[in-house]
Amino acid sequence: MTTYCKTQTLQVIDTEYSADAVEWCPLADWCSILACGTYQLKKPDSKPGEGDHDDPHTRLGRLYLYRYLPDQLFSPVTELQRMDTSAILDMKWCHLLVAEHPTLGIVNAKGFLELYRLQGSKESCEVQPFSAVDLGEDCLALSLDWSTGLKESCPIKIVCSDSKGRLNLLLVNESAPSIDVISQWEGHKYEAWIAAFNYWNCDIIYSGGDDSLLRGWDTRTSPDTPIFTSKRHSMGVCSIQSNPLRQHILATGSYDEHVLIWDTRQMKQPISDTHVQGGVWRLKWHPIHSNLLLAACMHNGFHILDSDNQSDECSILSSYALHNSLAYGAGWSTLPLQSSSLSNPEPVLVSSNTSVSSSSDTGAQKLDTSMQNLKIFYESPTGSFDVVLEDEYVPVADSKRKAIASATGESQGISEPALSKDEVFASNLVATCSFYDHVLHIWRWEYQRVQSE
Repeated sequence: MTTYCKTQTLQVIDTEYSADAVEWCPLADWCSILACGTYQLKKPDSKPGEGDHDDPHTRLGRLYLYRYLPDQLFSPVTELQRMDTSAILDMKWCHLLVAEHPTLGIVNAKGFLELYRLQGSKESCEVQPFSAVDLGEDCLALSLDWSTGLKESCPIKIVCSDSKGRLNLLLVNESAPSIDVISQWEGHKYEAWIAAFNYWNCDIIYSGGDDSLLRGWDTRTSPDTPIFTSKRHSMGVCSIQSNPLRQHILATGSYDEHVLIWDTRQMKQPISDTHVQGGVWRLKWHPIHSNLLLAACMHNGFHILDSDNQSDECSILSSYALHNSLAYGAGWSTLPLQSSSLSNPEPVLVSSNTSVSSSSDTGAQKLDTSMQNLKIFYESPTGSFDVVLEDEYVPVADSKRKAIASATGESQGISEPALSKDEVFASNLVATCSFYDHVLHIWRWEYQRVQSE
């Protein structure tokens, strides 16, 4: 079996402020709607002769709302709304309607969890805040997750983490609507970078902190006592997501540049460990294909991993390295896409016997060099422009194989069979954003497995 992957950049947008969160609405009727959050430090104003100020920086934010129009060839993403806010640290859509409306949860630098209601038609919709709760004084609210990952009707809960190391469990009251704090406890000694539900049992919560600890909590008992503590990561744990399509599967990521896949029934050792060469700020399981995992890897761009590799590390199917700054926000869209014209690709010739080792120094250096050469350098006076950049079709189980084959001289392979449109396994719309260059990318990723002759 051979895997072919292709990426195509559709649009690049200047968000003006540093972009750190991006989320497609998961609801079927609204899956063309995209939200992007930003975080910007503003220095205090200085008058002539006053010198430096001791005043703290102001944390500014802006929320953008976009719509993707698949029939619009150029600039398919249209801005619907922009709203100045406090600096946004994380945001996620609820997987179910809340009081009959799509609802976006946002945590910000003032320590608040805020809920925004999407209203209007798809052509002219906008979000408006309707409820908020203060998580505590002098803290930044760092992450949130909804309990609705399986899209099942149940009491809707939210878990948040903050810069004081605390975890906050909240209940959404749809009839009011309002947010009620159920419990709050200290989960970590330093920043609690991430908190997430076990979507298959929402009484269980996972958290990761700057203390390098991954912890689990059972909220049916005393929540201040963890049911497990893992020291498997060597640096701060900043991303966690339960797989909504496979029970007992959990993904975690850390500043230590490793993505770990766990079986939640046995949390002593992960079932796979993949070095992605960049701090893992966010992880997103594919909404349809349970083996695919999107990783935002800070200094090393974005990667798509295949957890079905049947080995102690995931295959890296594709890498998207066209951002020029820290890779922070990433999200899959559930919008159905028609496959592009793929009937006559020109695959790279790679030996099927080429071995791939993520520890290969030469291969890693080649990969790093090739990714640096792929980056785009630009200035955008208009705030938005269009590019179409296509990767070569690479028949690999790991996208690093091409670089390593070139480095080792093992490039004499055989031609792979032509692809047909009917064989396309996945055609996906992806949004990613990066920080200091304040850029949002919209791109298509196509992935196909064919039987080798």
